[in-house]
Amino acid sequence: MQEAIPYRTTFHHSLITHSPSPASPRRDGMVAKMVADNAVIVVGRSGCCMCHVVKRLLLGLGVNPAVYDVEEKDEVGVRTELEALIHGRAKDEKVLHFPAVFIGGKLFGGLDRLMATHISGDLIPILKKAGALWL
Repeated sequence: MQEAIPYRTTFHHSLITHSPSPASPRRDGMVAKMVADNAVIVVGRSGCCMCHVVKRLLLGLGVNPAVYDVEEKDEVGVRTELEALIHGRAKDEKVLHFPAVFIGGKLFGGLDRLMATHISGDLIPILKKAGALWL
């Protein structure tokens, strides 16, 4: 059983009731809209331990990240939409890996980049600039 984290926003892909058309990369750009609407959002697989570490680090810093848990059956569609958001439609770009942390509407990176930036002391100013921290 997963411990409850106060004030955590979790979006579950299963809440979407309509399916994507073959021409669209995802369901009406819902994930892209969530990335644009949140100062910090963590997109990752449901139950992933690395996603849990990312969430706990951000919560420990005082950030209340939005969380989008991706079910295994929906992973390809979510990844496709996020890659289109990041790279446009180019197919020669790197593949997105979960967990993916978006800060200020842009891909920041995964757990490794988040940890390295935190250790270097650069993460807090980045989070402040994005409006995720006020102090």
